[in-house]
Amino acid sequence: MDLNVEQRLNGLNELDEFCLKAYESSAIYKEKMKKYHDRKIEKREFEVKDLVLLLNSSLRLFSGKLRYKWKGLFLITKVFPHGAVELENKEGAKFTVNEQRIRIYLGHAESVHEVVEAYHLDEV
Repeated sequence: MDLNVEQRLNGLNELDEFCLKAYESSAIYKEKMKKYHDRKIEKREFEVKDLVLLLNSSLRLFSGKLRYKWKGLFLITKVFPHGAVELENKEGAKFTVNEQRIRIYLGHAESVHEVVEAYHLDEV
């Protein structure tokens, strides 16, 4: 066998080994990052009769900087397995959403109906 051909074969074998090691180290890194991320996720438990806010998914990126991301005050009427929740609004309409789109309301139910004054920038 020619010396030049042998060097090429050795080079290809080394390249294959290098790619395999890179793939293994990448898989190890991804696994470590997944474990780290999973530890940081908060486990949220929703119960019937909890008051929650719903993520305003119709919010556009530049539609208004001062818009609220969360809307309404909804009552949880049913908790389904696998992350689905049935909500009821003030008018009594019920609908189902994913629990990733809701957040527990930490205020009091009575404070929801308080009047909030609005100030326009041209009036101030």
